[in-house]
Amino acid sequence: MVQTINLTKRFGSRILFENINLKLDRHKRYGLIGANGAGKTTFLKILSGEEREYEGEVVVENGLKVGTLGQNQFAFEEFTILDAVLYGNRRLYDAIKEKERLYAEGNFDDDKVNDRLAELETICVEEDPTYEYDVNIAKILENVGIPVEEHHNTMSSLKSSDKFKVLLAQVLYPKPDVLFLDEPTNNLDIETIGWLEDELQRHEGTMVVISHDRHFLNAVVTHILDVDFQKIREFTGTYDDWYIAANVIAKQQEADNAKKLKEKEQLEAFVRRFSANASKAKQATSRQKQLEKLKIDDIKPSSRRDPSIVFKPKRVMGDEALEVVHVSHSYGDLEVLRDISLRIEPGEKIALIGANGVGKTTLVKIIMEELKPSSGEIKWGATIESSYFPQDTTDKIKGTGTLYDWLRGFDPKREISEIRNCLGRMLFNGEQQEKSVEKISGGEKHRMMLSKMMLEQGNFLVLDEPTNHLDLEAIVALGEGLYDFSGNVICVSHDRELLDAFANRIIELHRDGSYIDFKGSYEEFVEAKANGHL
Repeated sequence: MVQTINLTKRFGSRILFENINLKLDRHKRYGLIGANGAGKTTFLKILSGEEREYEGEVVVENGLKVGTLGQNQFAFEEFTILDAVLYGNRRLYDAIKEKERLYAEGNFDDDKVNDRLAELETICVEEDPTYEYDVNIAKILENVGIPVEEHHNTMSSLKSSDKFKVLLAQVLYPKPDVLFLDEPTNNLDIETIGWLEDELQRHEGTMVVISHDRHFLNAVVTHILDVDFQKIREFTGTYDDWYIAANVIAKQQEADNAKKLKEKEQLEAFVRRFSANASKAKQATSRQKQLEKLKIDDIKPSSRRDPSIVFKPKRVMGDEALEVVHVSHSYGDLEVLRDISLRIEPGEKIALIGANGVGKTTLVKIIMEELKPSSGEIKWGATIESSYFPQDTTDKIKGTGTLYDWLRGFDPKREISEIRNCLGRMLFNGEQQEKSVEKISGGEKHRMMLSKMMLEQGNFLVLDEPTNHLDLEAIVALGEGLYDFSGNVICVSHDRELLDAFANRIIELHRDGSYIDFKGSYEEFVEAKANGHL
């Protein structure tokens, strides 16, 4: 359906990828992966026709309907929300709008007008045979979390995260033959991501998707396109299949050559590395048998480096960690939290989940005493030293100093080597540590905040959406770091693989103010809900 022929892309003297020859087939869904800066988004823009400066050819089969997820959230400010989605089928949108205009003008004595109305009616029937475009759009909008009473409001009335949901609805509505999606799960809660997975699994054409959500990739894709070594290599299987093939087998081969490590030890170590979940290591033997059947001759060890996230508390906590006592909070007439009481014992690691807007960040801010609740109180244990990753990290990290200076400002007495080590663990080398804070990206600021948390050595970690802007390798490392941490954790995230990696208690907030407090892993929580036990 889509083919690249000797495709090469350069930025000045730098080659992103060279002589790429790929054939992307019908009924295949490709996950496009690679390190930040490797060229994933550029490649997707080339495929979709948005980027036209390259060498070689991109061929899309004639007659196919192509859909590309828009990234400009402000492109439809004056449109109603429903019209913005309808615009995804430009032919139908134009026909409906022209038909509405001609009927409003009422010049039906003109044969040309009547002939044109007949032509427009034919287009509408071809594009919307059941005359249910408004019903179908309404269903999609409700599924992405935009209530029906808002559908005739203008796009300018929505917050940025909801505008992105409308763009997602816009690309899905026409049911294109070819789908190009760049980070479609951004700003979606867990329930909506699950709905999107179901939708994409039913896609019968070709799809290429970029995502840092490992669970989403594993659920949706049938093939992996790996951007590395200035090449784009195709691999059959999910992200986890690719990761094991590219890393575990390569490491096993190195171990066999060196004759230093046992095969089983290598496999278990790397399975844990990608899953950050000890329970999944039990699958090692069956995974190995599957992998022996795979053709991995062309798979090379990834050039990407994994961060090393290690949280070591400097103080042992006592018998009391945290108590949330009858906490309620309202913003004016809007009540977001109602009578929440929680006792958190030492060692508990909590995943705080719920739909967007139910008050997760509000509760975190109250716990961290950044926000005073309308009623209730927070009681920290006397031995607790907390460390906080706020959702607005990119706004918190400011200044004109270097990365090293910014981090050193939190503990001027700390050894220089420790500060540089914390930065190094997050893949900031010596030269990069001298970069100005004002010039780093959102992803780099997130890695900076994790460096700060490692330096602080708190025994109670509170993280609000820490995976935003992080690549897959960093998210895996974070999951492992939280799993190995000996203290307490409260983490807000929509990344299900991350939650499954570390959590032993799940707290789910609901829009009506109620909540579920479940002792167990995220996987056990999902199973209990599915069986109607919660």
